Amino acid sequence: MNSKKLTRGLLIVYLAALIWIIIFKMQLSFQGLPHLRNINLIPFAESMVTNGKTNYSEIINNVAAFIPFGIFMGMLLQGQAFFKKVAPVFLTSLAFEVIQFVFSIGASDITDLLANTFGGLIGIGFFFLLEKVFKRNTLKILNLICLAGGIILVLFIGLLVLVNL
Repeated sequence: MNSKKLTRGLLIVYLAALIWIIIFKMQLSFQGLPHLRNINLIPFAESMVTNGKTNYSEIINNVAAFIPFGIFMGMLLQGQAFFKKVAPVFLTSLAFEVIQFVFSIGASDITDLLANTFGGLIGIGFFFLLEKVFKRNTLKILNLICLAGGIILVLFIGLLVLVNL
């Protein structure tokens, strides 16, 4: 199989998981989704304070969730301008925030958009470093790692569905 085709397939699995996590809040039915329409345009305002204490976990989780997206953009858009690699990450994150607002299924937060995009930037940088180390084998190595991760993810989601039937 062509490396780029495998990478595209793995990206689809990753994006499906990301949609399930961000849009559907890991719920197995629509009834479990929150009915919340809120928008925060002040960076790092609402997501950092929980019970009067600073909480960085949401920001860290958002960054971590989008690092693979940046890696995939590095893999699929090799040789392209940096902006062309970052744009899909930013636009996907923006789409998630708009969808959450329009369908009242979560708070739309500029902090999420910034953290998600930063995660993508880290992923792009990580791919750049790996490319310097592994040269021509970078795609093969990352595809194997992503394939293993994708299989584990699908098995985990399948197990979650079975347990909640």
